Amino acid sequence: MPDFLGMMKQAAQLQSKMQAMQDELGNVEVEGIAGGGLVAVRMSAKMEVKAVKIDASLMKAEEREILEDLLVTAHNDARRKAEAAMAEKMQALTGGLGLPPGLLGPGS
Repeated sequence: MPDFLGMMKQAAQLQSKMQAMQDELGNVEVEGIAGGGLVAVRMSAKMEVKAVKIDASLMKAEEREILEDLLVTAHNDARRKAEAAMAEKMQALTGGLGLPPGLLGPGS
């Protein structure tokens, strides 16, 4: 018969660790780059955009479409990096628990 009390303790510890990890993810920042550094988007690992940098050379009316494309690319690059940072934190948190992949959400 499984040790339900032990499982409940382990679940409570996991919940506490998950909350601490969520707090920590708010402090982890990544930067997505596009156009060889002409556009950069900085975001937290919780997918909150913190800053956008645009090189002055792109601030021309005729470059508007290029700038828009570079912003999308930089944002997607930052999002991928944020997801990787989150997955890394989740792996560190749940690595020893033997949980099936995906049990705790995307990226786990």
